[in-house]
Amino acid sequence: MEFQLLPGGVISGEARVPGDKSISHRSIMLGAIAEGTTRINGFLEGEDALATVAALRALGVAIEGPDDGEVAVHGVGLHGLRAPAGPLDMGNSGTSMRLLAGLLAGQVFDSELTGDVSLCKRPMGRVMGPLQQMGASIEGSADGTPPLRVHGGRALHGIHYDLPMASAQVKSCVLLAGLYAEGRTSVTEPAPTRDHTERMLRGFGYHVGNENGVISLEGGGRLLATEIDVPADISSAAFFLVAASIAPGSDLLLLHVGVNPTRTGVINILRLMGADITLKNQREVGGEPVADIHVRHAPLAGIEIPRDQVPLAIDEFPALFIAAACASGRTVLRGAEELRVKESDRIAAMAAGLSILGVPNEVLEDGIIIDGGGLGGGVIHTCHDHRIAMSFAIAALRASAEIRILDCDPVATSFPGFDALARGLGLQIMARVD
Repeated sequence: MEFQLLPGGVISGEARVPGDKSISHRSIMLGAIAEGTTRINGFLEGEDALATVAALRALGVAIEGPDDGEVAVHGVGLHGLRAPAGPLDMGNSGTSMRLLAGLLAGQVFDSELTGDVSLCKRPMGRVMGPLQQMGASIEGSADGTPPLRVHGGRALHGIHYDLPMASAQVKSCVLLAGLYAEGRTSVTEPAPTRDHTERMLRGFGYHVGNENGVISLEGGGRLLATEIDVPADISSAAFFLVAASIAPGSDLLLLHVGVNPTRTGVINILRLMGADITLKNQREVGGEPVADIHVRHAPLAGIEIPRDQVPLAIDEFPALFIAAACASGRTVLRGAEELRVKESDRIAAMAAGLSILGVPNEVLEDGIIIDGGGLGGGVIHTCHDHRIAMSFAIAALRASAEIRILDCDPVATSFPGFDALARGLGLQIMARVD
């Protein structure tokens, strides 16, 4: 599938983007090992989250739905998972693979985690290392990539792990393995990352400590079923936060968006650039902060992005690069080497696309420098990355000519119906099947 976009447009109205991908993944995993039936509303029916559903079904968990965002997970308890009949296919979902690696490390049976061509190029040594320190037997290919083979029946012991990089996936993997470990498992992170795992474990009645930045739990407890209301995903909302900010005359209200403070870097950075963003009706739903976000067009100015905001906006940088391209002056990003090991090398992929549109940029080892101004048209290659595709779609609002975006099928991994919602809000987008 490809997107074709005419230049210009105004973003207006109100919308609710799909449910949070991170929370959707975790709701299925924790619901599966809880006791009782966990009911979920607002579940993201994208391909990544559905890969997690399929994996837990293959592990013997009865799951009803998803049906219009509603899911019922009939938990089997901490030790009720069963050996799968074959390899578990994670598709394109790095979250599924890294978190399930932790969950499966504590089982009595062997398992194998695999995925598509893109996922099988992503680094998994970052989770294999701490799991092996805990006593797990897990191995990947020679260069530390999938497929991962997990040998069951190993006694795990708690460790203290200093994360070498700010990664919520690695942190969550270690904590999930810690549920099966003897003693205390703790993690220290170099910078705050999304804390959905810790919040949700507490929601399932499991005690998780957090003292002076050390997150810890004791193994061998119980998770009790609960109800989960998944807020709209701020990573999906980010495309429209940028879209309404850059398109003159825009006025948009995004409903029921998760505004967990470990995820609001995109809002903080856009505000530093001059964006007009207001949080309304702030509330807490199921332990997660939620708000309606009102955004209106405002002139943006380039900035040096504060390093402390980088982990809080790591998935939103492709959209922020478009904001930088439309801003006056220069935007500098450093300390974001993690972007190179996402679904694509997002620094390289975005830099290539920006160059095609005539936006001056300089690639750094750990970031990028973007000189804002005008955008032209052209043909964009997404590197099969959903966030690259959606980011260049919103660039059309300020482009001087048509933009074609190739290989857009991966958009369904996180944002099914993106083109229809965008069209309804004012983007001049058409989706064509190749």
